[in-house]
Amino acid sequence: MMGLLKLDGYRLISDPELSDFVIVNTCGFIENARKESFASIDEMLRLKKAGKTRGVIVTGCLAERQKEDLLKERPDIDSLVGVFGREEITKIADRLMGNMSEQRSVFQPASIRTLPDTDRLRITPQHFAYLKISEGCDRLCTFCAIPKMRGKHITKPFEEVISEAKQLAEQGVRELNIVAQDTTYYGIDMYGKPRLSELLTALNDVAGISWIRLLYFYPMYIDAELIETIAKLDKVLPYIDMPLQHINDQMLRRMSRRVDRAQTEQILAELKSGIPDLVLRTTFITGFPGETNEQFAELKEFVKEQRFERMGAFTYSFEPDTPSAKLPDHVAQEVMEERRNELMEIQRQIIFERNREKVGSSIVVLIDRKHPEQSGVFIGRSVADAPDIDGLVFVTADDKPVQPGHFVECEIVATNGYDLAGYAMGQPY
Repeated sequence: MMGLLKLDGYRLISDPELSDFVIVNTCGFIENARKESFASIDEMLRLKKAGKTRGVIVTGCLAERQKEDLLKERPDIDSLVGVFGREEITKIADRLMGNMSEQRSVFQPASIRTLPDTDRLRITPQHFAYLKISEGCDRLCTFCAIPKMRGKHITKPFEEVISEAKQLAEQGVRELNIVAQDTTYYGIDMYGKPRLSELLTALNDVAGISWIRLLYFYPMYIDAELIETIAKLDKVLPYIDMPLQHINDQMLRRMSRRVDRAQTEQILAELKSGIPDLVLRTTFITGFPGETNEQFAELKEFVKEQRFERMGAFTYSFEPDTPSAKLPDHVAQEVMEERRNELMEIQRQIIFERNREKVGSSIVVLIDRKHPEQSGVFIGRSVADAPDIDGLVFVTADDKPVQPGHFVECEIVATNGYDLAGYAMGQPY
């Protein structure tokens, strides 16, 4: 949307109080995300009321999920644009700027083809970007409203993905973070078979890209070919984000996850044995309806056994329009939170121990930014750390010409909780 607006002559500014209009792009996935979205909308509506901006346009998943109800609740919103109406954003902006009194909402049915993502105006740093390879999801997990908001899975054509990757590389991107609602399903709907291995092989050949990171695997369609591809390609990092949600078989059935514990453990074993130095990130839900003390205890033991390199835990979010809302035996909020805290405490000890083992070793760090307060210190990430969700590496560079977007080899000298600290050993590149 920002790219389309830029092409139409609009300019992005950082201060909403100096804007002609603001666009609030929302998330509607879980309750906490909706609360954050509502807070942002209300903040912008207060600016409008105070005469500090002319209009407020609301887009994204919350708009798609609530549709006209959002206008009833907040009538001062000027325009509402659903997920698949995003191509109309310049028309909406033009109408607002022209004081045209027209239809205030734009909702389109889910497209049978992925919408184009070229000519983006990115707000991520220049050296990394997210590359979306498909839209929507065919999984019907009982806790999830994504298929209702974003439609069925649609593969972005192979050639379009490669073209976009080349465009990003020309803009200075060095790390591609591959995203989709279901990454491993790539290609099945369009080509009749999974093509993630082929796609990664082609992306590996894109000049200028150094790191390719894999996010949002579903624990299906992971075969020997894909594992071998990840292991052999030099730019594809040994990092996989694969949310598992639970490990108890009854919980997995209630979640409609389509894999059981035995299958999950087999997939994990094959990944670990087939990909050297693999970093596995996963997430779990605590307090899903019907979860007993015994089932939670099974999950805790599983986390202890697997010793995941990266892990997050979230309390179950009650979503009225999902099948899980109708399940019996909902768990009390305080119990959900206690279980989440217990699980994260187990993981905290695992991560802290792993970090201590890294002291004295050398690792490659991608520099993201300068430290805001300490001269000569930079903040970056290792192969094991995805942007925004994993740990950081604080790098003292002394007199070396380090800049954001550089890679530099560092000796790790200390830990700070989930983060590491090190010295730049060689010249940045």
